[in-house]
Amino acid sequence: MKKQTQLLIAAGVAAVVLVAGCSSMPSSAELDKLSQDIAKASFRDQGQAKVDRLVLDDANLECMKADVAGQPIEEKTAKAIEAANFASIKWPAGGQYIGDWKEGEKIAQSGRGMTWSDAAGSENGGNCYNCHQISKAEISFGTLGPSLYNYGKMRGVKDLYAPESAAIIQYTWGKIWNARAYNACSQMPRAGHKGILTEQQVRHIMALLLDPKSPVNQ
Repeated sequence: MKKQTQLLIAAGVAAVVLVAGCSSMPSSAELDKLSQDIAKASFRDQGQAKVDRLVLDDANLECMKADVAGQPIEEKTAKAIEAANFASIKWPAGGQYIGDWKEGEKIAQSGRGMTWSDAAGSENGGNCYNCHQISKAEISFGTLGPSLYNYGKMRGVKDLYAPESAAIIQYTWGKIWNARAYNACSQMPRAGHKGILTEQQVRHIMALLLDPKSPVNQ
């Protein structure tokens, strides 16, 4: 901790000297590096929480640059990001997309996981209600994402094993696994891609959204 504190102070001093001693303001790249150095000096590995979470992948970097510029990401870049993320989707073993909607509701309700105090190997929650309305029975939910109430019903899923249901089932799996496969700068957590949820947990969330017997579709 002492070394990290010293690094943090040194970085801050460097920033002050840089601004005060130069006739021009530091470049965007210099400020970005300074911010990254300060962030890295402020964190440490502990339990499940690792410093490598601060490392941005290509999608994060490109979307962040577009956001800072106040402009939409270039179409060519967006298509490349989506293609790369789509290629990374792990489709369910044996084509088994659907689990137990009752387990899916438990996962959707839970926001627990991936903190320094969680035991290694423990399963995480999906925290789905933080951004979405899902079941009418739940009165507390976020609105950052669209309502998912009647998700399967509105998309015509009457029989999970009917050929006409296959396309929406596959899309839903891909969206949960890695949302950036469909929207380059999606803010939805990449639940499967980032290891937030296991393959079996994704199956349960799929059942919650798509199973005609789920309260979501009643």
